[in-house]
Amino acid sequence: MVHLSASLWWLCTLSTIAPGWTQQTPHPTSRSPPQNSFLKFRLAGYPRKHNEGRIEVFYNQEWGTICDDDFTMENAHILCRHLGFTEATGWTHSAKYGKGIGRIWLDNVICTGSEKSIEDCKSRGWGNSDCTHEEDAGVVCKDERIPGYVEPNTIETEQRQLEEIRLRSVIASAKNRLPINEGILEIKYRDTWEQVCDVGWTQKNSHVVCGMMGFPSDKKYNKNFYKLYLDKQKPSFRVHSVKCSGTEVHLSLCPFEFYKVNSSSSCSDGGPVVVSCVIGPVFAAQTAAQTAIKKKKVVQREEILRLKGGSRPGEGRVEVLKNGQWGTVCDDRWDLQAASVVCRELGFGSAKEALTGARMGQGMGPIHMNEVRCTGEEQSLFDCQYKNITQEDCKHSEDAAVKCNIPYMGYDKTIRLAGGRSQHEGRVEVLWGPRGEERWGFLCGEGWGTKEAAVVCQQLGLGFVSSALQETWYWDAANVTEMIMSGVRCSGTELSLLQCSRHKSVSCKNTGTRHAAGVICSETASDLVLHATLVQETAYIEDRPLHMLYCAAEENCLSSSARHANWPYGHRRLLRFSSQIHNNGRADFRPKAGRHSWVWHECHGHYHSMDIFTHYDILTPNGTKVAEGHKASFCLEDTECQELVSKRYECANFGEQGITVGCWDLYRHDIDCQWIDITDVKPGNYILQVVINPNFEVAESDFTNNAMKCNCKYDGHRIWIHNCHIGDAFSEEANKRFEQYRGQLNNQIL
Repeated sequence: MVHLSASLWWLCTLSTIAPGWTQQTPHPTSRSPPQNSFLKFRLAGYPRKHNEGRIEVFYNQEWGTICDDDFTMENAHILCRHLGFTEATGWTHSAKYGKGIGRIWLDNVICTGSEKSIEDCKSRGWGNSDCTHEEDAGVVCKDERIPGYVEPNTIETEQRQLEEIRLRSVIASAKNRLPINEGILEIKYRDTWEQVCDVGWTQKNSHVVCGMMGFPSDKKYNKNFYKLYLDKQKPSFRVHSVKCSGTEVHLSLCPFEFYKVNSSSSCSDGGPVVVSCVIGPVFAAQTAAQTAIKKKKVVQREEILRLKGGSRPGEGRVEVLKNGQWGTVCDDRWDLQAASVVCRELGFGSAKEALTGARMGQGMGPIHMNEVRCTGEEQSLFDCQYKNITQEDCKHSEDAAVKCNIPYMGYDKTIRLAGGRSQHEGRVEVLWGPRGEERWGFLCGEGWGTKEAAVVCQQLGLGFVSSALQETWYWDAANVTEMIMSGVRCSGTELSLLQCSRHKSVSCKNTGTRHAAGVICSETASDLVLHATLVQETAYIEDRPLHMLYCAAEENCLSSSARHANWPYGHRRLLRFSSQIHNNGRADFRPKAGRHSWVWHECHGHYHSMDIFTHYDILTPNGTKVAEGHKASFCLEDTECQELVSKRYECANFGEQGITVGCWDLYRHDIDCQWIDITDVKPGNYILQVVINPNFEVAESDFTNNAMKCNCKYDGHRIWIHNCHIGDAFSEEANKRFEQYRGQLNNQIL
């Protein structure tokens, strides 16, 4: 039987025979291998690339792992060199690539970086450890080989890996339709695809396969059809006796056996495994009948669980709904089993990664769950064991996140970037036309914006949008000269650019290639969030004399009626409050315009780096705007930062502007234009709305949390602000109660 830790591996051998060594068993303080023995090293685990994984060492005729206690980059450098790479770029702890089996050969390894072998480093000695496999260390090596390095020719006879699998569709009507959710299970062996024997195959095995392929669960299929089809085939079997528990995130985690000789007679009592999976609602075929059903299911799921801050479907920070308010999950003991429960509950497959340390950005509001422990069989994250936490237990810097397996949809084949300096940028080109007559063409740059560019970046798997470009004359991509699409408008949530609205026929003022749409993508993005509670705590009314508002009038910070006032006599009534804007994303927030484009305002003595940074509005319950504030970016800078985060941006002396990740920019209530002119507003009940980056001028990982709303009660003399919250912080039911706040329906003071 083969277990995962011996199933996903890439082997390198280091001959380190120690002459004169006579003992056959390891001594606790010895650091040399036994006589006539080799030290071998390999990378194992899932998911991983060829240059990363759990580090395993072959010592005394047995494979084992290394504990992460005292592990450092120096250790990783030496181990990567053992594996034939030039150096390490990182290392991992807490069994990120899965738990190994067998011995933990080394613990408390301390290297200086000058050692030629890991055996020369200090440690507790071979086989002397107080760790468990939950502490297995991993390494990430630079994908660059040591010059002259030769792959080892000492290779085990059995290649124990199941890294690449597929479902081969045999139903004619489904062969060209994606995603493929039903077919014969095949495993890639060398350059061929071979089958799995279905003798003893269980539904639990199918459940694991479906999870790997991006589907939440398995379903029944027409066995009679496949029997007729398979009777005419001559399958070649590679694997048999698969025995999954159903909670594994990858088939290689299950026990299984390889056939020594591939032949149809190897599975004489059975045939090839067939698997059929349920397509999750995000990827389901949108027939008229299915759409209503699927949408209903999505809403039901969204009421208790969602993912935020990811660049594509199936990844993001985990947020759960409790007591009508969305909150995050602490990453203590967060693992692949819990992550898989989240993924399947949302209609995706099993988890590829269980991310810790706010790797998908920090959330706001409460942290609802801590030390979540799942078996993997639960239907909902709330069915798992967890602790309710206090504020001292966890911080948002420990928010848990997931990356789920999603089905392959082929969207990346219908779009490409051309002419850029790297694969992350270029002119957008789309494959368009009837089947068999498709051709590549470019898009009109008019109206092309951040949301459209965001769809392109996620469709190509290139992360978040960094810039949306309306001219691409500086990128040489002259081999495609036809404009095939214009007027593209996206919400930003589409899976493909072809799902966005567009002109029925091309209509573009400038049809030349220099005016084509382009994008620059990035692996990370900023995420601005307003501190809602501070707005509520600092709001007040001020009657400010007109003679003190000349600068504000010059910068359009007053309502239009101020133009007709009897200057400099009289006053304007201002609703003032403080704004604290946090950057909770994974990239600094920088103004789109470079320093050369910033506008100097002599009156206030500062540069504007953005035309519009925030909108302040007073709305009636039906959404009619009765007062508005216009605030450009006076200056974007780091006012304060979280612990251990350093300020990077300061406006003084024409300094760089921006908001660092983990910092916030505070606009105090006593700053000019930090207000709404409510001089003309009649007494009543209103909604105060603040929107950051309202024109999507700068790309963010999440625009849904850019708006804040408050209930606002004004009696003509005093004002009460309450129920301030970020637009997506409450449940749908709580939001409805906010919108139907009594007194707002007739807009009268109660």
